[in-house]
Amino acid sequence: MLDHPLGLAPGKIIAVHLNYRSRAAERGRTPAVPSYFLKPSSSLSWSGRPVVRPHGCDLLAFEGEIALVIGERAHRVPVERALEHVAGYTAANDFGVYDFKHADLGSNLRAKGQDGYTPVGPAVLTDVDPAKLRLRTYVNGQLVQDAGTDELLFGFDLLIADLSRLMTLEPGDLILTGTPTGSTVVRPGDVVEVELEGAGRLRNEIVADPGELAAYGVQPKVSEETRAAAYGTAHSSASDSGRPPHPLDEQTVTALRSVSTATLSSQLRKRGIDHHFIEGVRPARPDLRMVGVARTLRYLPLREDVFAEIGGGMNAQKRTVEEIRPGEILVIEARGEHGAGTIGDILALRALRRGAAGVITDGGLRDSPSFSGLDLPVYFGAPHAAVLGRRHVPMDSQVPVACGGVLVMPGDVLVGDAEGVVVIPPGLAAEVARDAARQEDEERFIYERVNEGASIDGLYPMNKAWRETYESRRDAR
Repeated sequence: MLDHPLGLAPGKIIAVHLNYRSRAAERGRTPAVPSYFLKPSSSLSWSGRPVVRPHGCDLLAFEGEIALVIGERAHRVPVERALEHVAGYTAANDFGVYDFKHADLGSNLRAKGQDGYTPVGPAVLTDVDPAKLRLRTYVNGQLVQDAGTDELLFGFDLLIADLSRLMTLEPGDLILTGTPTGSTVVRPGDVVEVELEGAGRLRNEIVADPGELAAYGVQPKVSEETRAAAYGTAHSSASDSGRPPHPLDEQTVTALRSVSTATLSSQLRKRGIDHHFIEGVRPARPDLRMVGVARTLRYLPLREDVFAEIGGGMNAQKRTVEEIRPGEILVIEARGEHGAGTIGDILALRALRRGAAGVITDGGLRDSPSFSGLDLPVYFGAPHAAVLGRRHVPMDSQVPVACGGVLVMPGDVLVGDAEGVVVIPPGLAAEVARDAARQEDEERFIYERVNEGASIDGLYPMNKAWRETYESRRDAR
């Protein structure tokens, strides 16, 4: 291990756009090949240096990363020789102000090229297996990112070989290798720490620039899409995923809370979506309604050697709980296996404290009696006292999952009541909510007329005369 990350300023700082499976799932796309952008060497900084948020900006986001330090000149090197050109590995933080994302047509120059926006250190690891490195990021002491290099889409050797096909990598150059899920917005006063296991923690405090931004040149500008991307909302880019960045506005949430899952099921069937009801789960608290967007977690069948390798510590289950954001619902694929618990009261409480809107598992629920006093909607397949390691390996998160026989995508809209849970594609959420509320208003009218003694003939469904009566009363209201 070296005592200092770099002896001189790098000639180039190259950053990878998407390179962790969890981040790709969050963004709603998985690239076939790596893509890159450049950061100026003047953005280089160190542990302990403040990171300045410009005046008038709101969306400063961190991205904990592993940086490769090039030690030997690399030009057209093959993949199998690429790592010979690496001097070592260090922690890095790829800061960016999303308020300037609109400015430079994808180059990220003003968003991520500002002075001090590439802190690295505090040390470089030299004698390590790059396939077994672990990256963690903390905000104000709270773990927000935790990923191993086994989750990379493109290995370090491939990145070096790919880049060196068309450009020469020089000693001192840095390659930032991508960030896992968990990146989000930080504010003045927050402290962000990035830890490359074995190399210490890179620590930077966020401060506000007291001076106003000069009036000439590009000014900060924020859209709903950039705001969603900055906060790390699942499938946040509409252009990437075809899904809106914010499927649940306040009006939609209010409407979804007011209607039954039976009505929502009718509306989805009218739109050709028949497979939308999560089967075989029951509510721990039938009195609670649930509305939110999916954050997914996948369990695979137990294999003892795999569980020994990835099932302990901050495994995929615990990391996913620590990544939950307000309004998200944890959806666990347990293959309908009821022979072990998939989540217990402590992790469910942690999810609640992070703002979770609910939990759904088609497997077992551990500590099930405790959930009657937990103010969190939870749906489960069966109670079971055993820990998940009896039947499951927690594998990965923010991937498509099958829960109760239904496909659930990260970012899908979920609504639950005492009857069960329905899955709504985000792009349909607003219109389904609107039409479901209208349907229930009509059905209340029909119910009241039947209660008064009216025949269902011509009333259910309404003929022209009854519809005119209904619309007249509705307009009067």
